[in-house]
Amino acid sequence: MPITVRRAREYALALPGAEEKPHFDRIAFRTPRRIFATLAGDGGDINLMFDPDLQAHYCAMAPGAFAPVTGGWRAQGATRCDLKKVDAATLKSALLAAHTHANAPPPKKKKS
Repeated sequence: MPITVRRAREYALALPGAEEKPHFDRIAFRTPRRIFATLAGDGGDINLMFDPDLQAHYCAMAPGAFAPVTGGWRAQGATRCDLKKVDAATLKSALLAAHTHANAPPPKKKKS
């Protein structure tokens, strides 16, 4: 059964500190630090802001549901999830992974 916009919003907003904000033609879900997902208004997909390792994991685990986004964001781990092809448990897991990644403090810069 496909995931609806309403259900995807519920899953994203159930995460600690998550907020919903407009983002161009999409709905963005943010932690206090940054965006972790953007949802298409038509309910077709949700983009998850992973790192490259998480992107590879989800794309290999469910290749029909997950794929790297096109363009420059792809290399940074941005991943498209087709809401018609993902099950609820996998989407919840992916949202939690993206949320955790967005909440992580930036890596410390090495001193020269």
